[in-house]
Amino acid sequence: MISVLILNGPNLNLLGKREPGIYGSITLDEINALLENEASLLDLKVCCQQSNHEGVLVDAIHATVDMHQGLLINAGAYTHTSVALRDAIAAVKIPTVEVHLSNIYSREAFRHHSYIAPVAIGQISGFGAESYRLGLHALVHHLRR
Repeated sequence: MISVLILNGPNLNLLGKREPGIYGSITLDEINALLENEASLLDLKVCCQQSNHEGVLVDAIHATVDMHQGLLINAGAYTHTSVALRDAIAAVKIPTVEVHLSNIYSREAFRHHSYIAPVAIGQISGFGAESYRLGLHALVHHLRR
């Protein structure tokens, strides 16, 4: 059975409370439940993790080797700052889809650059929680081809 790591970065634990005009009112627990339900429909396993600490996220990516076949990541602000996350994804060579709740390209200029995008198979942003579901489908489609 295909296993996918769902990895969420800093401040995503505050979803539902943090800037709902930008990120919506859905909580991370609700997104995780949506993804677990979607996984059962797609006959795959998902493992959901969140951390506000860059090193913990890097360690989680390293641990994907021999555990997971794909990575769905919302690195939050680390998307725009972390060469370490980019290098970890490149090192383990796991198919990765980057997702964002908001459209990062319609926001502040510093959010327009992603260090992760060049090592990901694709990126989905701007559809709220649906970005995660769409990203999971795209990743599974890639893994099953």
